[in-house]
Amino acid sequence: METFAHDHGHEHEHGEGGGILSFDNRDLIVREDIMAKAKELAHLISTTEEVSLFQRAERLIQNNEKVQGLIAQIKKKQKELVAFETTFKNEKMAEKIQKEIDELQDQLDELPIVQQFQQSQVDVNYLLQSVISVVRDIVAEKVDVEAAKPAETPADGYGE
Repeated sequence: METFAHDHGHEHEHGEGGGILSFDNRDLIVREDIMAKAKELAHLISTTEEVSLFQRAERLIQNNEKVQGLIAQIKKKQKELVAFETTFKNEKMAEKIQKEIDELQDQLDELPIVQQFQQSQVDVNYLLQSVISVVRDIVAEKVDVEAAKPAETPADGYGE
């Protein structure tokens, strides 16, 4: 099969595929108009109440000494855990540290500010998944509709 360069920004193979183009995902360049709409959509999403609440919750978390202290303790314990599991091969100490990490994580998760932050993450993820689902469903519907259309009869009048 031969590869041909074209003036529309990519290469692809021509051959036995019945006129179906084959693209390598790494070489696939998204049309500028699609990227412009994606950026416009991203901007719209960034202006939603869900994103605003998430950003506010994130700032509160970053500036909260108790939260940051617990996070620092957890990170320190995680490093200790890795050391006892890998370097020292001390399973009993590793289990003890894992329990300490779990307790610190529970303390962190019980804080209302952390719960609000986690809920805001869930809300933003739901918003993004909803948008992705709408795009996916509409594209799938268009593909199904296009595939269901009967093929045109050739100009010579002979069908199949």
